[in-house]
Amino acid sequence: MSTPETNRVALVTGGSGGIGRVVAERLAQDGFAVAVQYAGNRAKAEETVAAITAAGGRALAVGGDVADEEAMGTAFDTVRSAFGGIDVVVNTAGIMLLSPVESLDLSDLDRMHRTNIRGTFVVNQQAARTLRSGGAIINFSTSVVRTQLPTYSAYVASKAAVEAMTLVLARELRGRDITVNAVAPGPTATPLFLDGKDEATIDRFAKATPLERLGRPEDIAEAVAFLAGPARWINGQVLYANGGLA
Repeated sequence: MSTPETNRVALVTGGSGGIGRVVAERLAQDGFAVAVQYAGNRAKAEETVAAITAAGGRALAVGGDVADEEAMGTAFDTVRSAFGGIDVVVNTAGIMLLSPVESLDLSDLDRMHRTNIRGTFVVNQQAARTLRSGGAIINFSTSVVRTQLPTYSAYVASKAAVEAMTLVLARELRGRDITVNAVAPGPTATPLFLDGKDEATIDRFAKATPLERLGRPEDIAEAVAFLAGPARWINGQVLYANGGLA
C-alpha cells in the first residue's frame, strides 16, 4: 500500500464487481480512501471493501440506484461524512443489452437509458456539486462507439450520450480545477462481456487487437488511475483503452 501525499477520496459506482471492483482496489493502492457503490449486491461490495481494508486501505460500501437522485445524494453525503470530502468520482455502473434495431425490446432501451444515461447524469451532477478542487470525474463509454458492431446500437447510443455529457461538463467546470474525462474500454474479460459468447466469438474479439488478447480489468484500472492522479492536463477527452482496436 502506497503512502498518500494527501487524504484523497474516491467514489466508484458499480464498484462491487467487474471493472469497478478492480478500479476501486487500484485507487486504494494509490492511497485513496474508496467508497464502493453498489445497486443490489451489498455482499459483493462488502467483499471489495474487505479486500481493500485487508491490504491496509480505507473503504466503505454505499448503496443506491445511480439513476435515483435522492439515493445518490445520500450516498455522496455518506462518503463526505465518513472521509471528509470527495476528490474523484469514477462512474463504472452500466448495463449492456444487445439486439438488432428491428427486434430490440424497447423496455431494454429504456433500462439502458435509465442506468447508462440518466445514471451517469445524476452521478455527474452530484460530483459537480461536491468535488473538491483538484478533483476528477471519470465516466465510462465503450470502444464500440467507434467499431459500430451489429446488435450494439442501443448500447452505443447510450454511451455516445455519456461521451457528449462528459465533454460538455469539462467545459462547464471551468475555473474549478476539476477534470472530466471518459474511458472507453475495448473487449475486456469481465462477466458483462463474456456472458453468452462462445469460445470462437471470444477468440475472434481477442485476435482483433494488435496485442491479440482481450483486455483485463487491470488494464482499464490503470487508465482510470492515470486520469484520477497524474493526468491533470488531460481534460474533456475520451481515452480509448482497447489495445489498439480501430
